[in-house]
Amino acid sequence: MNLEQMLATVTPEVFENLKYAVETGKWQNGQRLTAEQRDNSLQLVLAYQAKVEKSNQQFTIGEDGEMVMKSKRELQREFLPETDIARFNQDDI
Repeated sequence: MNLEQMLATVTPEVFENLKYAVETGKWQNGQRLTAEQRDNSLQLVLAYQAKVEKSNQQFTIGEDGEMVMKSKRELQREFLPETDIARFNQDDI
């Protein structure tokens, strides 16, 4: 099974379970991950974030497999509400 096929079978719930396992080193039932399980789970989590979730976090892996690091300005633009008509500083008013 190739990566694209594996990603097609990963549901958001499975992704969250894999992410939890990678972050804590344990499965939800408390059993520790082996080194191989950790490595495989980490690769799948990163691939899912890049190809499916298209995460808006500051540090992610892009679809091309390269690390993406967003600047503070890029993050601010993503989270600013689009309904603003104008913004003023306190001294402008």
